[in-house]
Amino acid sequence: MLTAEVVADLAVPAEPVLSPDGRLVAYLVAGNSESKEGPRAALWLAAADGSTDPRRLTDVTAHAAAPKWAQDSASLYFTCETQESGGPQLQRLPLDGDAAPLPVQTLTRWRGGIAGHHPLTDGRTLALLAADEPTAEEERRAAAGEDARVWGRHLPPTRLRLLDLPTGRIRTVEGLGERHVVEVAQRPDGGPLAVLSWSTPEVDPGVLNARLHLLTPGTGAVEDLGPVGVEAQNPTWWRHEGQWHLAHLAVTPGHLIGALAVLDTVPPPDGAAPASAPVPASAPCNLTAGMAATPTELVGVADGPPLALFADGLDTAVHRLDPGTLRFQRLSRAPGSLAALSATSCGRTLAVLAGSAREPKNVHVGPVEGPWRRLSDVNPHLRAIPWGTQERLAYRARDGLSLDGLLILPVDRTRDQGPFPLITLAHGGPYYRSADDFALTVVDCGQWLASAGYAVFLPNPRGGCGHGQAFAAAAAGAVGGEEWSDILTGIDLLIGQGIADPARLGISGWSHGGFLAAWAACRTDRFRAAIMGAGISDWGMQAGTGEWGLLDAALGGSTGWNGPGPHLHDHHSPISYASHFRTPLLILHGEEDTNVPLSQALHLHRALRHHGAEHELVVYPREGHGLRERAHQLDALHRTRAWFDRWLTRE
Repeated sequence: MLTAEVVADLAVPAEPVLSPDGRLVAYLVAGNSESKEGPRAALWLAAADGSTDPRRLTDVTAHAAAPKWAQDSASLYFTCETQESGGPQLQRLPLDGDAAPLPVQTLTRWRGGIAGHHPLTDGRTLALLAADEPTAEEERRAAAGEDARVWGRHLPPTRLRLLDLPTGRIRTVEGLGERHVVEVAQRPDGGPLAVLSWSTPEVDPGVLNARLHLLTPGTGAVEDLGPVGVEAQNPTWWRHEGQWHLAHLAVTPGHLIGALAVLDTVPPPDGAAPASAPVPASAPCNLTAGMAATPTELVGVADGPPLALFADGLDTAVHRLDPGTLRFQRLSRAPGSLAALSATSCGRTLAVLAGSAREPKNVHVGPVEGPWRRLSDVNPHLRAIPWGTQERLAYRARDGLSLDGLLILPVDRTRDQGPFPLITLAHGGPYYRSADDFALTVVDCGQWLASAGYAVFLPNPRGGCGHGQAFAAAAAGAVGGEEWSDILTGIDLLIGQGIADPARLGISGWSHGGFLAAWAACRTDRFRAAIMGAGISDWGMQAGTGEWGLLDAALGGSTGWNGPGPHLHDHHSPISYASHFRTPLLILHGEEDTNVPLSQALHLHRALRHHGAEHELVVYPREGHGLRERAHQLDALHRTRAWFDRWLTRE
C-alpha cells in the first residue's frame, strides 16, 4: 500500500548527460527528501545502448551535482560536497579505454565552493563559477559575530574564473566587474564563451537586468553584447552558412509576465571592437512567435542546429530548428513533461527524463525522433502499488477558450461509481502546468489523495505554459480572475458528469496554487476545506518582500508604493476578504521561505484569527519554498489527508 514513507523515500533521477560520442550516460539519483544535514545525491554511469547495468560512482552520503563531459568523452566532471569539503568542489572522473572508472580526482579546494563549471573544448581549461573566497578580515568578523549586512551588498556575486588543469591555477576574469555570472556556453569551434550575467545576485532586480557578453578564453577579453530578456537562460550557439548565431530563452519581448520564447541574435565577428566598447549584436529575432507550444529547454548541438523541448498542452515535444526557415520543427512528442534534455555532438541521439501517467520519470535514451529506451529504473517497487486511473480532460472556458487538465479517480474506482469527494490541486507559477505524467510529492500529491478515496482534479487555467503567449500572459494584473473562472468551469464539468459530489469539494495548492486555494476560501462557499501551501495572501506585500519583486507586482497589478491607493493588488489579495472566509483553511509554510516569505502566512493567520475563521497555521523550521526534510514531508502528507478527511467525509 502507498504510505507517506514511500512518498518521502522515492528516488529521483536528475541531470542525465550523454557523452559527446554517444556511448555513455551519466546521471544523478537523489532522494525525494533529505536529512537536516542537507541534500544527498549519487552519480551513476550507464552504457547508452543498455549493454551493461547502470553503476553508482559516488558515495551516497555526499552530494554530487552538475555532471558534464569532457569534449573527448574520456573524463566526467562534476561537483561533490561533503561535510568536510567546505562547499561543492570540482571533481574529475577519468575513464579507461573500456569506459571503466578510474580514481576520482579533486581539482579544487575553493573556500565557499564551486557554483558551476563548464569544460572548454581545448581539453585543458574549465570555466568555473564561484564567489570570492572570504578574506582573513571577513573570517575574523564572522567569528566575532560582526555580521551586519549592507543590503544590496549582502550577497556576493558569482564570478567567472578559468581553471588551467595542468597547473591547477585559477584566474578570475576581470572584465565583467561586479556582475553576477549565471551561465556560460562556449562556441563549439573553440571560439568565445557566451556569458550570461545579472546586475546582482538578487533575483529582483538581477533577473530584470541580464546581459550577454563574449569572453575570449586565451586573453580574457570581454565584449558586451547588451541586455537580454526577462528570465534569460540557456545561451546556445549554432551556425548556418558560415555565420554563428547565439540564441537564448527569455520571456516574450515586451512582457514581464508571459510565455518563454527562443530569441536569436547574430553576434559581431570576432574582435570587431575593443573590449571597452559595447558591441551591438543584431536585433533579437523571436524564433517561436505565433507558436501554441512553448519552449522549456534549449540545447546546443556541436554539429548542427539546436534542439528544444516544448510544452505542448498535456504533452512535451522535441523540436529542432530549421536554419532555412528559422522555425522549429517537431521531431517527436511524448505524454507528460520531459526534462533535462541532453544530446550527442551530432544531435541524432538524446537522453531525457521521461515517464508516463503510471510510471515516474527515469532516464531514457534514443534517437531524437524516438522511440526511447528506459535506461534507469530507480523505483521498481512502485509497480506493485495500485494507482488511481489518470484521465486527460479537454473542455472550454466560459468565453470559449480551449482548456485542458487531468482527472485522477480514486484507486480501484471507475467513473460510474461516482460521485466522489473531489479535491482540486491548483498548480504553481502561474507559469507552470499539470502535465499527463506521474507525480508523487508533497506538492503534487494527487495519487496520495486518490489512494485515500478522493477524486483529484488538476486544472490548467490560463496563465500557464504550453498554449502560447496570449494564454500565458492572461494572468498578468488579473490573478484570481479568468484563471479562477477556468477552474470553476472544470469543477462544474466534473459535477455534471456525476464524478464530483458538489457537497464534498476541497481545494489545495502550493505557491501560486496556494494563492488560488486561499482565493477559493474567501470568494465562494462551495468548498468544505482548503489547504494553502506557501501561498500569497497579499500581492502588495509579496511585491515588496518576495524574491521576484516587480514580476509579482506585474501579476498582482500594482505595488504599495504606487501612492496611497486604492490599489489594484488589493482587489486580487485574499487578505482583503478575510471577513468572507467560510471555508476551513489549513496553512502550511516554510519558516525560511524567501520566494513567498512567511509573512504572507502570518498576515492571513492574524486576519482569520481576528474574524474568528476556522483555520490552522503550521510552520516548518529550516524550510524554504517547499518541504525537503523527511520528517516535514511526512507531517505534511499526513496533515493533508487528515484535513480533508475531517471536513469532507463527515455529513
